[in-house]
Amino acid sequence: MLTPPKTDKRPIERVHHGDVVVDDYEWLRDKEDPEVLAHLHEENAYTKARTEHLSILQEQIFEEITARTKETDLSVPTREGDWWYFTRTVEGREYGIHCRVPAAGPDDWEPPVLPETTGDELTDASFETLPGEQVLLDDNAEAEGHDFYSLGSFDVTPDGATLLYGIDIEGDERYTIRLRSLDGSGREYDDVIENTSSGATFDPSGRYVFYATVDESWRPDTIWRHEIGTAASDDVSVFTEPDERFWLGVGVTRSRRFLVIEAGSNVTSETWLLDAAEPTGEFSVVWPRKDGVEYDVEHVVAGGKDRLLIVHNDGAVNFELVSVAASDPQGDRRMLLPHSADVRLEGVDAFRDFVAVEYRREGLPRVAIAKVPAAGIPATASTDAGTPDDTLHELAFDEALFSVGLAGNPDWSQPTLRIGYTSFVTPSTVYDVVVATGERRLRKRQPVLGDYDATRYSQRREWATADDGTRIPVSLVYRHDLVSLGEPAPTVLYGYGSYEHSIDPGFGIPRLSLLDRGMIFAVAHVRGGGEMGRLWYEHGKKLEKRNTFTDFVAVARHLIDNDITAPDRLVAQGGSAGGLLVGAVANLAPKYFSGFLAEVPFVDPLTSILDPSLPLTVIEWDEWGNPLDDEEVYAYMKSYSPIENVHENHYPRILAVTSLNDTRVLYVEPAKWVAKLRDVGADPLLKIEMAAGHGGVSGRYAAWRERAFAYAWVIDAAGAHPSGE
Repeated sequence: MLTPPKTDKRPIERVHHGDVVVDDYEWLRDKEDPEVLAHLHEENAYTKARTEHLSILQEQIFEEITARTKETDLSVPTREGDWWYFTRTVEGREYGIHCRVPAAGPDDWEPPVLPETTGDELTDASFETLPGEQVLLDDNAEAEGHDFYSLGSFDVTPDGATLLYGIDIEGDERYTIRLRSLDGSGREYDDVIENTSSGATFDPSGRYVFYATVDESWRPDTIWRHEIGTAASDDVSVFTEPDERFWLGVGVTRSRRFLVIEAGSNVTSETWLLDAAEPTGEFSVVWPRKDGVEYDVEHVVAGGKDRLLIVHNDGAVNFELVSVAASDPQGDRRMLLPHSADVRLEGVDAFRDFVAVEYRREGLPRVAIAKVPAAGIPATASTDAGTPDDTLHELAFDEALFSVGLAGNPDWSQPTLRIGYTSFVTPSTVYDVVVATGERRLRKRQPVLGDYDATRYSQRREWATADDGTRIPVSLVYRHDLVSLGEPAPTVLYGYGSYEHSIDPGFGIPRLSLLDRGMIFAVAHVRGGGEMGRLWYEHGKKLEKRNTFTDFVAVARHLIDNDITAPDRLVAQGGSAGGLLVGAVANLAPKYFSGFLAEVPFVDPLTSILDPSLPLTVIEWDEWGNPLDDEEVYAYMKSYSPIENVHENHYPRILAVTSLNDTRVLYVEPAKWVAKLRDVGADPLLKIEMAAGHGGVSGRYAAWRERAFAYAWVIDAAGAHPSGE
């Protein structure tokens, strides 16, 4: 019989608010310690041995993912300036290749397409190219020789002459920026800027690079200006954020009229603008920050005048849209879209001739379009596929469950709006909406090779009832020829429920390997997420965080009580803050589940949030509360923290997956959790990616293998038939 790795107990005391906590496993935090690394390798070896019986199933799932994926493909080209930009993938290569072709002229708004092929010739050795195609950056070449690779910055000067790119080869989200000439020579500039955050950008002149650096807690805290051709040591700090709750980002408005610095915490934001014609000038604030007020700024030209469209929640919990003069942003506000208790306004994008508004209603995202009128945008909306005028027209879709959003619209003068659409059964789809006529042009639907037939699958919405009477939406997707609702089926129940992040309907090729084995994939849209509006989030954070966990339990109970699944057939899945959800529910209601899959799980939140020196801790106080200074918050967090509440119990199977270089949820949290679970007789497994970050391994084939590993474990834990049909 296999014996799990022995984790030495080296107790240390933690004392806060008079409460003494003994932590036996904090020593695992030092990832530079050879003893810690040896222990993590032992955990991986043990997990590999314990899951050896699943190796054939893992390989089958990997092959299914590969067989269904069009490995040699390219994205729909997006026009910016005089070029069409796109990314291609090639069979056998892990990463994308970033390319462009010249536009035919100012009126060329039809994306170039490849000629029809049989697909056989699009292989690793040879693939079709577009006329005039130029490779800007081959991620495969940049990743060569590295176990991890991530592209965090990618920008081209407005004249198309120079490329900026920033790469991370460790997984710690610190990027090195380089510049490359696009004159055909491939010449690299001498400019190299190390240890930056993601999202660097050129100014509209192409003479300067604006970028952010991070502090010791991995918080982007300083914006810099770099003049091309000079040493990075001469770069100028243009903005520093001293408040540890705030992150910084930098960008350029779509109109290229302003440079933008955004400072944001989880609940408060502030925006600063600079006339792009004066890139060495001083930024000025739009609205001074006000605790609890968030706002986003978009530049628009209405009636020949520069105005700012501002989506904000000052006295409007679900946000509203106003317009102000760009020359006097703190002056008179013109109301465009007032607050609605039923609609969560999420954003506005402005173009030369129209605006697009994104919002959420009845638990689903929506998009509406209006032409830019001289006086502003009327506060009305209609569901109408007709020609947009100065009234908002919502784009309508036939499916009951769907997701829609803007998808790459960088050009100020474009006459079309590109949107992405998907559902649990409809592969990702790209449309261009012709604003002048309302026509939708299908540009691409994600290919699913093989015999995928969307009509064999069903998606539906259920409603569970929480302990306090709140109705919790639940999404289900399954194959209706393999599943009969009312006859318990193996099910995976996914949840997240934090940061107002919504888990919207979406298609996934890997998920088909579950559905085709007769499994149901369910999503519990618990409080703490944003599906049902801002208050849905507010009632699932800080001193109401327990609602997130009890909502999830209520959903599980609903599925069981209605014979959709059974306790011996139900696996819970969540990642990051969703891993906290999974860990908390494992303590609260293990009897409803046959397994828990916790991916990069935030299972030791109290230890992390109590230590301001750890990455991102202070930023998180707006989400969880500050247990360091507030005894009530301390006691409340301790009452649900997965590690703090491990106890003698009948825990089902547990798999925790983490990454050594994750800077958001440190590997030590699941490592300690697994050790504590074993102390009470549980039988958890721990899998650590030794060269990865918060998003897991890099490279698509490696990611597919990791997904195949996790899904093989889920299928086994849920008692689904491993061979499928």
